[in-house]
Amino acid sequence: MKTYSAKPLELERTWWLVDANGKTLGRIASEIANVLRGKNKPQFTSHVDCGDFVIVINAEKLVVSGSKRKSKLYHRHSGYPGGMKVVTYNDMQERRPGKVLEIAVKGMLPKTSLGREQLTKLHVYAGPEHPHSAQKPVQYVSPVKNEVVS
Repeated sequence: MKTYSAKPLELERTWWLVDANGKTLGRIASEIANVLRGKNKPQFTSHVDCGDFVIVINAEKLVVSGSKRKSKLYHRHSGYPGGMKVVTYNDMQERRPGKVLEIAVKGMLPKTSLGREQLTKLHVYAGPEHPHSAQKPVQYVSPVKNEVVS
């Protein structure tokens, strides 16, 4: 019996719509990472980009547990001496609400060129509006809990 390996031309891509209103950051990020990788499909192949497109709306209404709103830190460096910038979750959520979810999902994808390619299929919007209505996105239903992730 031969092992099945998905080919990029054989894959059918779906556009999924996820509403992040009131959802926990890490839990929704792991669901999104699985869809971007294609792990929700039976023809998943680890070395081929067989994932789908994901549109996330209401990213400003994400929830974190405990005191992470004040204690969770995001680091970035400009490359110059003394160029370290540290921002709390609360400040990041006020300035760029979609970036918090993008960073969380990026950390759950492979650290390779394939992971960077999969991350380009993620579209995060702070409010309830998005410009992808022409792609006819489908409401995402979680296979783990069998409920609509909205």
